[in-house]
Amino acid sequence: MPTSYVPQTVTVGLIQMQASLEPHANLEQATVRIRAAAAQGAQIICLQELFASRYFCQSEDTAHFRLAEPIPGPTTERLGKLAAELQVVLVVPLFEQRTPGLYHNSAVVFDADGSRLKTYRKMHIPDDPGYYEKFYFAPGDLGFQSYTTRYGCIGVLICWDQWFPEAARLTTLAGAHILFYPTAIGWHDDEPADVARAQYEAWETVQRSHAIANGVYVAAVNRVGREGEVTFWGASFVAAPSGQVLARAAHDAETTLMATCDLSAIATIRQSWPFLRDRRIDVYDALTARFLDHVR
Repeated sequence: MPTSYVPQTVTVGLIQMQASLEPHANLEQATVRIRAAAAQGAQIICLQELFASRYFCQSEDTAHFRLAEPIPGPTTERLGKLAAELQVVLVVPLFEQRTPGLYHNSAVVFDADGSRLKTYRKMHIPDDPGYYEKFYFAPGDLGFQSYTTRYGCIGVLICWDQWFPEAARLTTLAGAHILFYPTAIGWHDDEPADVARAQYEAWETVQRSHAIANGVYVAAVNRVGREGEVTFWGASFVAAPSGQVLARAAHDAETTLMATCDLSAIATIRQSWPFLRDRRIDVYDALTARFLDHVR
């Protein structure tokens, strides 16, 4: 089947896993789950952020740099072959060593023939308690991209990117019809229950808003389980261009979440909600400013 063929529907598989301390075990578990997702009919399969390890950014420790690997490297070589064997598109988030001393939080996209498409490097890097990512990762420098795959045109953004409407918009403008957000986010031990609930609801709401505002599907895949002082909240989901949640995983269980996306619905909903048509691109220059101090 040629890459240029784009079906009207595509089945997405999100692998929501609990990570172990052993990277090799995580890779083995991911491989098993990818095979299972493909057997269930998944055509595009996405792993969670930094899937090969536990979320090490809860502390600043130079020992964790040993978890990084180059692209291409052992993990991409193995999963590229798996994509070709199963005839699936794979989104593989990795801790990338670009060169000694320079690292990125990245994701590699493999087409269904096993070819490696462009790498995405996380653009927005947080620095919050329990999420000390600036210690490890340089900001992405490859821009917001789309990837034309056998099963459709997709975009990849990573975790903290999901809070920024500009990232979703620019990835959509690059041609993506499905936005994938591999993620690692959870509740801290000391958070009051009402605050924790509000944070989770905001996380889902903002991504569903990206689906609506851009007329695209959104697929967010999170991890589960307790690591350090964080309990990752799972709840991976797929939202339609209407914002409707098509499928949602549990908060506390490993899951292979499946959802079928009707790509023809994108044109239909954009005709009803013509946000791309009515954008005033002639008056948005100020978006490149950090803040409009002159209006104060």
